Amino acid sequence: MKRALVVGNSDGIGLAVTRALLDQGYAVAGISRRAAPIDHPHYVHHVQDVSGAAYRDLLSGILARHPELGVCIYCVGIGDRLSLDNLAHETKVFDVNLTPAVVTTELVLGHMIQKDAGHFIGLSSIADALTSAEAPSYCASKAALSRYWEGLGLALRGRSVKLTNVRFGFVDTKMAKSGSKPFLMTGDQACAVILRAIAKPKLRVTRPRLMGMLAWIMVLATRLRIAAS
Repeated sequence: MKRALVVGNSDGIGLAVTRALLDQGYAVAGISRRAAPIDHPHYVHHVQDVSGAAYRDLLSGILARHPELGVCIYCVGIGDRLSLDNLAHETKVFDVNLTPAVVTTELVLGHMIQKDAGHFIGLSSIADALTSAEAPSYCASKAALSRYWEGLGLALRGRSVKLTNVRFGFVDTKMAKSGSKPFLMTGDQACAVILRAIAKPKLRVTRPRLMGMLAWIMVLATRLRIAAS
């Protein structure tokens, strides 16, 4: 039986992907801060905050019990509008979005490299291209992940192990807090993108493509504002 790990799957994209993988015959382990609403004989859930001290040990234990793990999907992310009166929240965003993703990559992708088999999929964001006054920590943390994952993916060329960086725009989940949400995707549409990435691995997947183009227009506009400031 194929085996997958989904990190950040109590709701949103991670939950949709977990259900879809179970429907496709995978045995799935999930990790999130809250229990996932899934009752399935081939599903096991671990309640754990990825920024907690026990997260590394939990991952190590899962890999020791299931060395055949073939797919890992990392879906964790937080973000909110910047408050200059509470920069501690900015630190929290990096603590959740960045460091645990690197730890997961170290352990899970490292395990796959040792086996010379497996597919690691990380969800960053089209926001990785932006310099944002509204959500600087979110954009910066996603930019770091995209550069890291895609650099690793280039280093893995020619190997059987695959790495995919999935860059979504706005998806209809609790993370989509902006007042304007152009090209909004449903959770099911985002799930379908990930399933296609599993079936046909690519280093970078950006959806919707029009949102990616809009992001680069915003990048150019921001660079002009920075140059003029």
